[in-house]
Amino acid sequence: MVLLAVVPTFLALCDWQVHRALSGNELSWAYVFEWPFFAGYAVYVWWKLVHETLVPAASTKDPEPTDETAAAPTEPAVHDDAESDPDLVAYNRYLAELHANGRPKRW
Repeated sequence: MVLLAVVPTFLALCDWQVHRALSGNELSWAYVFEWPFFAGYAVYVWWKLVHETLVPAASTKDPEPTDETAAAPTEPAVHDDAESDPDLVAYNRYLAELHANGRPKRW
């Protein structure tokens, strides 16, 4: 597991920078705080990857309609004043096409 190698390495680099900073290298004080931050971020990313719920990929065939999906509109509602702007109508049509054919986002 990469995390078992990364976190101790980052903490060792932090310790090394503490010794350099105490011996007079002023720039090393920035790294004293940077390496633990990187270690914490690695743990955070690992935690998110482990606990993320996976969404199965959408199938290519249309699902059977249920009572809930049969009543749902297939296109988003458009206000009456939007019909006067052709750019807005084209954009709404584009969004409806993306909604009908696109994959759901995982984030």
